[in-house]
Amino acid sequence: MDNRNFTLLTDFYELTMMQGYFQNNTNELVVFDLFYRQNPDDGGYAVCAGLAQVIDYIKSLHFDYDDIDYLRGLDTFSEEFLDYLASFHFTGDLYAIPEGTVIFPQEPLIKVVAPIMEAQLVETALLNLINHQSLIATKAARVCYAAKGGGVMEFGLRRAQGPDAGTFGARAAVIGGCIGTSNVICAKEFGIPALGTHAHSWIMSFGDELTAFRKYAELYPQNTTLLVDTYDTLRSGVPHAIQIFTELREQNKMPEKYGIRLDSGDLAYLSKKARKLLDDAGFPDASICASSDLDEYLIDSLLSQGACIDTWGVGTNLITSKTTPAFGGVYKLAAVKTENGTLIPKIKLSENPAKITNPGNKTVYRIYDKETGKIRADYITLADEVFDSSRDLMLFDPNATWKKTKLAGGSYEMKEILVPVFKNGQCVYETPSVMEIQKYCKEQLDTLWEETRRLVNPQEVYVDLSDRLYEMKEELLNRYH
Repeated sequence: MDNRNFTLLTDFYELTMMQGYFQNNTNELVVFDLFYRQNPDDGGYAVCAGLAQVIDYIKSLHFDYDDIDYLRGLDTFSEEFLDYLASFHFTGDLYAIPEGTVIFPQEPLIKVVAPIMEAQLVETALLNLINHQSLIATKAARVCYAAKGGGVMEFGLRRAQGPDAGTFGARAAVIGGCIGTSNVICAKEFGIPALGTHAHSWIMSFGDELTAFRKYAELYPQNTTLLVDTYDTLRSGVPHAIQIFTELREQNKMPEKYGIRLDSGDLAYLSKKARKLLDDAGFPDASICASSDLDEYLIDSLLSQGACIDTWGVGTNLITSKTTPAFGGVYKLAAVKTENGTLIPKIKLSENPAKITNPGNKTVYRIYDKETGKIRADYITLADEVFDSSRDLMLFDPNATWKKTKLAGGSYEMKEILVPVFKNGQCVYETPSVMEIQKYCKEQLDTLWEETRRLVNPQEVYVDLSDRLYEMKEELLNRYH
């Protein structure tokens, strides 16, 4: 993952289109938007992630000699075009919404302003990187919300769709709120906590469960979490764990962190029974961790049943986002600059209204309620528009224009959330650490109303268009349809 050249991480038609532009001497400046159309799991929001890998990709974008030789062998590309590729590098501008930001459908997450051959080539890789990590970060945010403050550990590597998905997915899960990961290479690469207990095989490799627990406690005296469901959770596992904790207490060797893990059975029932056993034995601060095919819906259900679970190990359903396995981001042309410098807006039409694109060179403003700090709406505007938050602002639903809201001047604040990342091919953005992004993401999630965060039937956050952008879109719709 560290030392591979990902320039050929692209769809073949990107290269054939590039050659078409090259042969026709067409390389005008264009604007492309990367956005998505629907929140995962029918939720009220998503979380943007993957920008750090986009930056690495753009920085290292070049064709090696063996790349050129491979393309030559396909008998599809001219020598003149291959010569162009041999000296290819990105020279354009790229704007993005920072990682960890809560995002909503239709708004540009990334805007590429570059010669069309450069903008075309990067499409596939940008979608691959942003779609995957945004999907997993969103799922993690939902799982952590369901856990109601209980720590969520990412345990999904063995079920992920390959090493890259397991590693970058774990990174995204931590951005979304997980306290750490079982994936050691991810923990090393991105400076996040490596977490885990032990497997059933540890218990089974000894002659009896009590000996296995005792040996584990000797090895890890500062953090002793014992897996108690190998044979019989309540008749064997928990009593044996209590016996070990009692021995440690008598020896004045109590760990800083200790507890049990449940990995099967009725987690609500078992956790309540285990909690009573631990409390009655004098170990009220022993934590109870649960795993076993968890997701946000099951965690929410368990807690509603009074489950006594402090931390959660979530694997398959998180790392694969099993209930919604794809993010659905797209990358569409929005404007073309002519030889005289005029920017011509472009629009894609469709019989499906959700697939009609927003034209022009745009940016995104987030509108906050000044009193609460909560998000009122997002506002897609043309890039050169200027606003004064001391003046009244009329918002309207672009799909049902009779729905209007007037924000009184002084009652709201506006913040542009698309920021420069590359200018003239040079990176101008400093990527925060994963743990810094996680902190920022938590702050972002706190700007959502609770009605938007609920797992089922959430309240929609409106994404509106400015008057000028709406009028431009209407003019193009009338012209072409």
